[in-house]
Amino acid sequence: MASNSGRRLNIDNINPHVKAAEYAVRGELAVKSEEYRAYLRSGLTDQGVLPFSQVISANIGNPQQLDQKPITFFRQVLSILENPALLEKGDVLVNQLGYQSDVIERAERLLKDVGSVGAYSASNGVPSIRQSVADFLERRDGFPASPSDIYLSAGASSGVNTLLHVICADEKSGILVPIPQYPLYTASLTLLNATCVPYLLDEAKNWGTDFEVIKASYEKAKADGIDVRAIVVINPGNPTGASLPEEDIRAVIEFARQERLVILADEVYQTNVFIGEFISFKRMLRQMQKEKAGLYDTVELASLQSVSKGMVGECGHRGGYFELVNFDPQVQAEIYKFVSIMLCAPVIGQCLVELMVNPPKAGEPSHALYKKEYDSIFDGLRVRANALHKAFEQMEGVECGAPQGSMYLFPTINLPAKAAEAAAAEGRTPDEFYCMRLLEATGVCVVPGSGFGQKEGTLHFRTTFLAPGTEWVGNIVKFHKEFMDKYR
Repeated sequence: MASNSGRRLNIDNINPHVKAAEYAVRGELAVKSEEYRAYLRSGLTDQGVLPFSQVISANIGNPQQLDQKPITFFRQVLSILENPALLEKGDVLVNQLGYQSDVIERAERLLKDVGSVGAYSASNGVPSIRQSVADFLERRDGFPASPSDIYLSAGASSGVNTLLHVICADEKSGILVPIPQYPLYTASLTLLNATCVPYLLDEAKNWGTDFEVIKASYEKAKADGIDVRAIVVINPGNPTGASLPEEDIRAVIEFARQERLVILADEVYQTNVFIGEFISFKRMLRQMQKEKAGLYDTVELASLQSVSKGMVGECGHRGGYFELVNFDPQVQAEIYKFVSIMLCAPVIGQCLVELMVNPPKAGEPSHALYKKEYDSIFDGLRVRANALHKAFEQMEGVECGAPQGSMYLFPTINLPAKAAEAAAAEGRTPDEFYCMRLLEATGVCVVPGSGFGQKEGTLHFRTTFLAPGTEWVGNIVKFHKEFMDKYR
């Protein structure tokens, strides 16, 4: 319907690609959950309108909204960076506020490097922080890394935006994207008017990649005239929680070599691994180069990391980085130009990246507390993941693999035909209908699988396991039984 608002901008003349973009994790359910949260804060709960006393935002990986505590060392260093005058009261910091000497030393060093967190840095980030990232990558992978290939960003999302802007030339530019996927990728490609080339992950194989499925998706897109340029891999997975084994990673790299594809490795959950180990694409690519000299030297890889996830959980500080491997120097110069247009990532976020990749070491004054806090967060996530998985195993028609990594579970839900009919009457998909009824009954906000993409004929939802306690898990179990009884 045409707009008649009388304003210069209306829904009919703004950028159509913005209107077409979808981002389910902050969509209708999230908006409604925030309305409920505001109502509960208003103190009007005595009217008994809502059947719950709190909202659980299990729709998005936002750890500190769900009571994950900041790492003390990180916040103490940041407090000095934001207010360097605290250094004049070193005795108070140490003797009254419990700051350790290495906190003060780290803050002094970072202040020397950045000057002020209120000033712009180099476009690709503070040189010494990029060096710290390179040192971390060498320790992690056992292969050299260069600070000149590292770009500090405002979280991994900013890095994805940069890379897709450079890779995608027009509407015929295609990017292979896993389904289900974090909707940042499909939304960004819609904004760029580029083409998403979906490839289904294999739920029966713990949401692993399937070489033949990837190849078939690529060949179909190519036959349709799409210039497929890159493949996205999220490892550990979002929304699936999958942690890819070595053979899957090798297969993706080999396919990228064969078809001359850029690999975009989203590795923001690399410390959230409960089963097996995290294997970086950088490490595996370098290993394959070592095994067969010269064969993989032109395989382009961009890998991304963030302070928002893992045990750090500092989403609001917007810090991250990406590393480029085997990129053409002229293309890399254009990437530098692109990030220069955005000036630089938040400098306080850059400093947090440095702390993440270079935390207190054994024997340093802050190490014992850092390790205690880090391990407590990790163990808490694993316990809650297993508790939620156990609950799903008890629920009729729900199937869910064991938690492997990241912050999410992505169970299959098999709903009665009457539920699908009721959903259609509301103009919703069955999984959207289920998630809306869950929110209205329990205050627990999850995201329907349709928001991430799912195999036709299947239904899912994604939930985090970040919220403390188990009462909300019990509420999901109770709701599900009542829902199934109502619609069976």
